[in-house]
Amino acid sequence: EATLDLAERRRIRSAIRELQRQELERDEETLASKRFRPERSSHRQDDKENWPQSRRLEEEQQAALTALSEQLEAITSVEELTKLLRAAGEYEERKLIRAAIRKLRAEEIEGEAPFPCSGRGNALGSL
Repeated sequence: EATLDLAERRRIRSAIRELQRQELERDEETLASKRFRPERSSHRQDDKENWPQSRRLEEEQQAALTALSEQLEAITSVEELTKLLRAAGEYEERKLIRAAIRKLRAEEIEGEAPFPCSGRGNALGSL
């Protein structure tokens, strides 16, 4: 009985090794076919064909951001800018609006200062 069990175990192990070898070969063939697909070259061609379109879209977006920047210069209310910020969808738009809000707040702070600030501390220290 012991020899039959050993022989059977050897056959099972060799069958498992053979299946693993076949699976490994299939995986290697799949990887090799993925590496050398002809679609890659056509994908690069698509990128080259779409480049002028993406360049045009980028220029249009930049023009829209410039127009938005000019509109933001005319707004003098932080509340109105905050409303615009909440409604803005694009990152670049939000970035411009936040900058406009910071600028307005800085101007408000400068307008509230009773006297100009020097680089050496506050004006009360010199009294």
